[in-house]
Amino acid sequence: MSKVTVHFVSADEESTLSVEASDGDNLLTVAQIHDQPLEGTCEGQMACSTCHVIVNTADFDRLPPASEMEEDMLDLAAGARRTSRLACQISLTPELDGLTVQMPGESHNMQII
Repeated sequence: MSKVTVHFVSADEESTLSVEASDGDNLLTVAQIHDQPLEGTCEGQMACSTCHVIVNTADFDRLPPASEMEEDMLDLAAGARRTSRLACQISLTPELDGLTVQMPGESHNMQII
């Protein structure tokens, strides 16, 4: 099985965590396993925007286009930008190796005390 490297950049851009995931892994799940502040309240059902990430500009065009439903959810995300996506909608593939995403400054996982 292929490995895919993902780089998680903190909201303040002070730190980067690089992790290896497997081909087919969901970005939200990978982020949560590695203690990134993505709540994912709806558990990946695309009914919230609590897994909003900002994709590095250079990587954004490597992602499949967002669905209309995802775009609607991103309209509700605090601090959304042109390169914002929902982590629950990103399935990692070898083509996405080296993907860099930043946590939005407005992001806070209420499940972590």
